[in-house]
Amino acid sequence: MPGPHLLPYPRHLRLHGGMLRMPSRLRLEDTDSLPAGEVRQFAARLDAVSEAVRVTVVPPAHNAQGEPVLRLQPGMLTKAPGGTAAEAYALSIAAAGILIRYREIAGLRAAVATLCQLLRQYGRRIPCLGIRDWPDFPRRGVMLDVSRGRVPNLATLKQMATDLAGFKINELQLYFEHTFAYRAHPGVWRGWGALTGRELRQLDAHCRTLGIDLVPNQNSFGHLRHWLEHPRYKPLAEVNAPYPGAGGDFLRYPSTLAPNHPGTIQFLRGLYDELLPHFSSRFFNVGCDETWDLGRGQSRTLCQRKGPGRVYLDFLLQVHREVRRRGKTMMCWGDIILKHPDLIRKLPPDIIALNWGYEADHPFEREATMFGQAGIPFYVCPGTSNWATMIGRNDNAFANLQAAARAGKRAGALGYMITDWGDGGHPQPLAVSYPAFLAGAALSWSGKTCPARSLVSVLSREVFHDRSSRAATALMKLGLAHRKFRYTEPNATPFGATLAAPPSEQRELFCRNGLKYYARLTPGSIRSAQSAVNRERLRLRQAKPATPSGRILIEELDLAARMAEESCRYLLWQQARAANQSADARALAKTGAANLEQIKRDFERYWTRRNKGTPSKCAGFLDWRIRDYRTGRLHYSPTEARLSDL
Repeated sequence: MPGPHLLPYPRHLRLHGGMLRMPSRLRLEDTDSLPAGEVRQFAARLDAVSEAVRVTVVPPAHNAQGEPVLRLQPGMLTKAPGGTAAEAYALSIAAAGILIRYREIAGLRAAVATLCQLLRQYGRRIPCLGIRDWPDFPRRGVMLDVSRGRVPNLATLKQMATDLAGFKINELQLYFEHTFAYRAHPGVWRGWGALTGRELRQLDAHCRTLGIDLVPNQNSFGHLRHWLEHPRYKPLAEVNAPYPGAGGDFLRYPSTLAPNHPGTIQFLRGLYDELLPHFSSRFFNVGCDETWDLGRGQSRTLCQRKGPGRVYLDFLLQVHREVRRRGKTMMCWGDIILKHPDLIRKLPPDIIALNWGYEADHPFEREATMFGQAGIPFYVCPGTSNWATMIGRNDNAFANLQAAARAGKRAGALGYMITDWGDGGHPQPLAVSYPAFLAGAALSWSGKTCPARSLVSVLSREVFHDRSSRAATALMKLGLAHRKFRYTEPNATPFGATLAAPPSEQRELFCRNGLKYYARLTPGSIRSAQSAVNRERLRLRQAKPATPSGRILIEELDLAARMAEESCRYLLWQQARAANQSADARALAKTGAANLEQIKRDFERYWTRRNKGTPSKCAGFLDWRIRDYRTGRLHYSPTEARLSDL
């Protein structure tokens, strides 16, 4: 019998030999130390694992005829560090039954998550074993971008939260720029499928039952382009027109609030007063990252006099006062303050800095140490590496996740948050993010006991519900297929950035090199990448998901893989056009346009089952590429494409 495949893997696990055969009705000894609702929730989670075993709550010492019993024993003492002791637990499985010892309810929930995975792996015959366990980081979260074009519906978000709780994630953030349905600002979010206060309250309640803290997240300084493009809010913008970005090949659109405008704080007060009542969390992430425009417009004179770092900090302190007045602990991204290390110690001691970085070689060690030595509470925030890739970049993601866990543990980070962004319209589906979610959950729980070998088996069992393991295997291999291009650059792969690249005249930042890759790749490498994707699509068709949630994950993963294939076809078409191979170009264009038209129809059918609004904000690039095929337009000559940005 195989050993346990668990994620996160327990800190201490010992097999004792022998098996416990679960009865059809497992008797759960109730305890007065637990609220009745917690007992019911505990029993329901175990019931949901298997239809063959049902949990019956009985008073202590009412075991019938020596049947195996499940006992809960609070008040456990452990060697767990003080900040993580709340989730410490011990799980013992023997022929006489199951014993869970824990200090607080959070520890009981962690034990239940482990027990549920054991039940799913082994069914009614579970190996006798002993586990002692506690986490590395007290707070282990996932942040999902819901502001780039894909806003998941409530059912999708609830299922995601349920999945994450099973891997001991205890924090969830939804990243808002303009996709919360503010009653006072309907013109900003209309057409985006915004989440409502009622939906957030329902999600918050669902998360509480799972032991997840749903933390509000509203960017409050930069990244507000879709607010500031409206006439009503333009006066609050630092700059009033687009300007060339670094290198001059893309435009920065106004996205940063003017910190010295008298209406800026008043504007934020209105947002906070409407958003925050829908959350029970005591935390609030105000963002404030990537304030590219600062010092270029309304605050130019102020920044020249005081320095941009000091102007940034002064505004951050104003926001901090607003957050404290509302009884919340403020979180903010740490990228700007890290550029002004002399100001780190001037942050209020109750601010939580979020130290983000997304490449395998990001200097987490140096940056985390800066926050740690300054005494500022902080998280390390790696990423899933999925944006602008369509099907993932697993090798970079896993290295990035591991580096963050290692550095955060050494520097004393309070938390670890896996960020999942949606640059370029967020065409990659949620399915593509699960390998990084699971790897990050495991690394943040215990970095020393994270077996990579278990990832496929746990994904198959817990996420895809696919005993064949083909769906998870395909997902893992799709996330490595970009290697076939033999070309790398940060935050993108040709699979994602080629198809999603906006028309060249828009000079957008996202996917800006997507229309140039064709001159940097060989035809052989493109065909090799296309073949790799096709092989995994064949494997996906052989998967055998046993649940509706597994089936829809496979459906959306195949849609992403089809778009990745079409990126390769488009690259080959560009090369044929550039080489004046007219017959080949016509054949590729005919097939490509037809395939994209079918993908568009399938995307629209799938969309409402998982997301709010319409796919127009997410998949408009399908129309761009179809138009390119029909007009024969090559956006950049080989010389322009080859030399630019190299």
